Amino acid sequence: MSTIAPQVVTTEFTPTGSRQMDDDSIRTNDLNLWYGDFQALMNVSVNIKKGIITGLIGPSGCGKTTLLRCFNRINERYGNVTTTGDIEILEKNIYDSDVSVRQLRRSIGMVFQRPNPLPISIYDNVLFGMGIHDADKSLSKSNRNDIVEKSLREVDLWNTVKDRLKSRATTLTLEQQQKLCIARLLPLKPDIILMDEPCSALDAEGIEKVENLIESLRDDYTVVIVTHNMAQARRATDECIFMLLGEIIEHSKTSELFLNPQHEKTEMYIQGRYG
Repeated sequence: MSTIAPQVVTTEFTPTGSRQMDDDSIRTNDLNLWYGDFQALMNVSVNIKKGIITGLIGPSGCGKTTLLRCFNRINERYGNVTTTGDIEILEKNIYDSDVSVRQLRRSIGMVFQRPNPLPISIYDNVLFGMGIHDADKSLSKSNRNDIVEKSLREVDLWNTVKDRLKSRATTLTLEQQQKLCIARLLPLKPDIILMDEPCSALDAEGIEKVENLIESLRDDYTVVIVTHNMAQARRATDECIFMLLGEIIEHSKTSELFLNPQHEKTEMYIQGRYG
């Protein structure tokens, strides 16, 4: 099997699939990943459906975040990473030589564990991604205003911040900052949103609000979320993938996985017997 290495590419990421043509947003086949000599993912083959919320669960160090970061090739930022196998996003292999990593990450947005708004205004945060991708160069001020309002409304933040759009984003609460980070993705019209424990830094009220936001994204985006919170996995996801030591142990509808796990290791984990 050949090793996948970062490639110099110039063209845009243009998926060949469509929401009508296929039920899957993401497919992996025999995906393996090493950090140096340590193998973090082992022969991972999985299909993730469009238009639902899929949770990645498992104990710390099981490969959840590594797998999530494979989907937009963020792992390639680390020089000691070797990857083999295939990943298809909307029927396009993301390791094809004509794939632009920059455009790939425009189609696949990511929300990190701790909110990471830029130390600029709320308004400029929303438009920042478009600037990086050269999408706002020809937009009028009116169009930019409309984009900011629409994005903030989608994350239920507009009424809270509409009178202080020029304030620094870092003045917002953690919950509001995480909503803003999601709003920053929306002008790019991503197909997929990846979330790496997006509620871990929030209090109970913030968790509820962000979970409600994630729920509202279901019909318009494919959402893949890493979580250690089993109650959150049950509440907020449609399907769950249980991982252990770099392997997928079980993948099914969330209700079935929690009520009738098919693998003893899954049952042990959701019962809190390890992890």
